[in-house]
Amino acid sequence: MATLKDVAAETGLTVTTVSRVLNNRGYISDETRQKVYEAMKKLNYHPNEVARSLSKKSTNTIGVIMPHIKHPYFSELISNLENEAYKRGYKIILCNSQGKDAKTREYLEMCTSNRVAGIILGSAVVSIDEFKGSNIPIITLERYLENGDASIECDNAQGGRMATEHLIERGCRNLLHISGVHETAMPADARANAFIEVCEKYQVKHYEIATNIKQYNNLEYRDFLEECVLNHKDVDGIFASSDLIAAQVIQVCAKHGIKIPEEIKVVGFDDVIVSSLTTPSITTIHQPIKEMAQMAIEMLIHKNDGDAVPTRSLLPVSLVKREST
Repeated sequence: MATLKDVAAETGLTVTTVSRVLNNRGYISDETRQKVYEAMKKLNYHPNEVARSLSKKSTNTIGVIMPHIKHPYFSELISNLENEAYKRGYKIILCNSQGKDAKTREYLEMCTSNRVAGIILGSAVVSIDEFKGSNIPIITLERYLENGDASIECDNAQGGRMATEHLIERGCRNLLHISGVHETAMPADARANAFIEVCEKYQVKHYEIATNIKQYNNLEYRDFLEECVLNHKDVDGIFASSDLIAAQVIQVCAKHGIKIPEEIKVVGFDDVIVSSLTTPSITTIHQPIKEMAQMAIEMLIHKNDGDAVPTRSLLPVSLVKREST
């Protein structure tokens, strides 16, 4: 079985340099890194992660705990997190909590016992006081600060205002907001709050309807949306809390012969791939998902190295105008 010394001999580098490549420490040129990887492949050398974790007190793995893996927003977020982690020499352990506190707690325990370098938490609210003694940094995404060492959010209030003001500017005077699940307080709740504030400011008639956890877990809203649309025939503008919901609004309207944007204008939130694939395409609020993922990985690594990081980071959003308005 090949050893670290064998890899060093094959490359003509020192054991220290090869070790720095494997542990992603200090500056390493791309040429040197590639030389080490080629030697490892040739010799069929695999680092002993357990031994490395014992010597370093952590592995080069990052635990990523998300409430969903099929939802387009979380799929894109996970993809960007994995890409950013890999660029920096880290691998991810992906955990799907399905929004359940018990599963989240089990995955936190698993990540802790596996000596991960840190945890990125986008799942349900759960007390993590019991994990403080592990000294493993926890970065939360679109969750409140008390659940981690640092939080990263998009400006949900700004997005709610942009979406609502855009519908009003486009001539809508009877607005409906279809919000996310209200069973747990989340930063995304600011979207609905901003919607109400803008409607009241401009004295526009408005309705707010929340989805439930079953619809969220199944990603199936059409029966619920059909009821919403048919029960609010005066509505001429809909602000959906996700592009997935907005896409299903378009399906329901098509089924009942309601023309978009002529009769109802629709704005979504997230700017994931589904927003550009529907007919009509969806006007939406762009979340900087790639930037949020990059920031999460960078902050986790800095925190793991003992560096100070901001406790809360709020990233701006933008309006992307498409055919639905």
